[in-house]
Amino acid sequence: MIKEGLTRIPSGCAISGILNRKGERFSGETILTSIEIMHDRANGLGGGFAGYGIYPNFADLYALHIFYDDAGSKDQTDCFIKGHFEVEAEERIPTRKVKEIGKSPLIWRYFMSPKPHKIRESELDEQEYVARCVFTINREYKGAYVFSSGKNMGAFKGVGFPEDIGRFYMIEEYEAYLWTAHGRFPTNTPGWWGGAHPFTLLNWSVVHNGEISSYDANRRFVEMYGYNCTLMTDTEVITYIIDLLVRKHGIPLTEAVNIMAAPFWREIELMDDENRKKYEAIRSVYGSALINGPFSIILGFEGGMMALNDRIKLRPLIAAEKGDNLYVASEEAAIRIVCPSPDRIWSPRGGEPVIGFAEGYK
Repeated sequence: MIKEGLTRIPSGCAISGILNRKGERFSGETILTSIEIMHDRANGLGGGFAGYGIYPNFADLYALHIFYDDAGSKDQTDCFIKGHFEVEAEERIPTRKVKEIGKSPLIWRYFMSPKPHKIRESELDEQEYVARCVFTINREYKGAYVFSSGKNMGAFKGVGFPEDIGRFYMIEEYEAYLWTAHGRFPTNTPGWWGGAHPFTLLNWSVVHNGEISSYDANRRFVEMYGYNCTLMTDTEVITYIIDLLVRKHGIPLTEAVNIMAAPFWREIELMDDENRKKYEAIRSVYGSALINGPFSIILGFEGGMMALNDRIKLRPLIAAEKGDNLYVASEEAAIRIVCPSPDRIWSPRGGEPVIGFAEGYK
């Protein structure tokens, strides 16, 4: 018999996502229920959630969530943060005692905006300025790790089963129009609080089931554009690929999908002239952004959600709709536990994205 811990079994992660297309917010208890039913896919080494629309009173400010090893690392990082940002409010992120969760880091959040003169001096746009400050903290400030940095959204994660992590952070007390969740561990690294999913940058968040074999090629590609891959995990590099393609290069998300999960060459050869030239160019220019290996991911972003399988569909992914709600998950049970009678339920084909937008967003 194969036993977890004695034999490495990377394939069983649980992922789930729920989007309300009207932009109406709902309790995190719903996503907690969805991910909990997939308990057997997890292993207690990592779990987490991302919620969008959770900070309506600070909607225009960046919300930095940071793990600190101790008060000393916080004091040093505070000097950097307050030298580069106007901090409107800060506090320890509320948690409750959960017997299944061991010792946790100091978990803090800041609501802030970049200092205008610092942006002018940097000659960067606002988002790039924030992203570079995040990289600086994670690279240079020992004992500090920024695990969420978007506006009106936040990640909540740690070492444990996802349902225990959710109760630890009191997820049920937050409301969001989009929730995503993950259970298991950070691929290729030991289970630790910062490495658990979701992995985020600005308003992007990624939860991932699988293990990509193209990690080194992908890592070298994004590092050419200034990204720091400090975690050595594929979820991190997937997030950076999306940020590079969509935010920096201005490629629509629907086209970025065709880069990350590009058609096979044999399929391209059978296309009409226009599409063949298009996809030949994509494969030539962005070949190093192609994600190889088994994966299913859920991407959260401001105003929407995208789910995607690898082209061969080596990892499970189910989608469903009910009224204004869009659901995606590793298992049908994770959808039906919160939506017993969906209007439509289906298994997307490999490489076929499922994309939903909330009203008021593009």
